[in-house]
Amino acid sequence: GLLTRLQTSAPTIQTLSSSMSFSQNIPSCLWKLGRLNHVAIAVPDLAKAQSLYKDVLGAQVSQTVALPEHGVYTVFVELGNTKLELLHPLGENSPIASFLKKNKTGGMHHICIEVDDIKAAMTELKKKKIRILSEEPKIGAHGKPVIFLHPKDCHGVLVELEQA
Repeated sequence: GLLTRLQTSAPTIQTLSSSMSFSQNIPSCLWKLGRLNHVAIAVPDLAKAQSLYKDVLGAQVSQTVALPEHGVYTVFVELGNTKLELLHPLGENSPIASFLKKNKTGGMHHICIEVDDIKAAMTELKKKKIRILSEEPKIGAHGKPVIFLHPKDCHGVLVELEQA
């Protein structure tokens, strides 16, 4: 009956055994992907967002820093194992201004992952046909070189790589 049809038509799900390593199918690279540095959130009202994390949720929240080269104001929220980066437009040509035009209430903008060698990562990613949104790394909010990978090449996610 119905149970037999469900058992035969259900997709097979393979489980990951504890003896199997995630790295078995990953080719060796000249660079290594590190830890999640932060998740960036575009916000239409930076003061309200700072207040939410500081006053309501009790997080440690940095002062606002202007990054003219990136066209943003940034604020970092410390979470212990990672950070949130609150982004607000700095000028009309800011990529965050165009993001907020499409997403009026704000939302997740990008994730940032550390790498041990950003130049090697760029070279290898270009060979693998991953588009990088700048020819050279720019200095990011932490004073370290960063690049952004095209979201269409990263399953819809804007990925920032930061030199560790």
